[in-house]
Amino acid sequence: MEQIYTSKIDTWLALVLFGAVAACLIVFVFAFRTGSTSAILVTLPVLIIGAGFPVWLMTGTTYTLSSTSLLVKSGPFKWQVPIKQITSITPTSNPLSSPALSLDRLRIDYGRGQSIMISPKDKAQFIQDLEARRGKNR
Repeated sequence: MEQIYTSKIDTWLALVLFGAVAACLIVFVFAFRTGSTSAILVTLPVLIIGAGFPVWLMTGTTYTLSSTSLLVKSGPFKWQVPIKQITSITPTSNPLSSPALSLDRLRIDYGRGQSIMISPKDKAQFIQDLEARRGKNR
């Protein structure tokens, strides 16, 4: 049975992302109010990308545990981690870029020197479910 976990979102990051969305909306509204077709055509892609991408990240960052793999999705990005290849799970607050919307993260080492950092909202339950699946895959 698949279990889906959403990402924890740090308040500061949510504010930054919402700020980017608001800024894009404001710029587009000003361009729209000028009535200039060229201004609208220039700012419309900025609105779509600059507002759409942060919203996609905030609503589309999930971690799905199946019986054999961990599927990590963050906006348009996806990673598939075979559970039997996971070698360790450690807490971290490493700020490097990752499919995690919080600095309260888990580092998952797998394969040959690969790792991914994630931030499930319910870390304890995520670890419990992942460890149960690891036990079945050994």
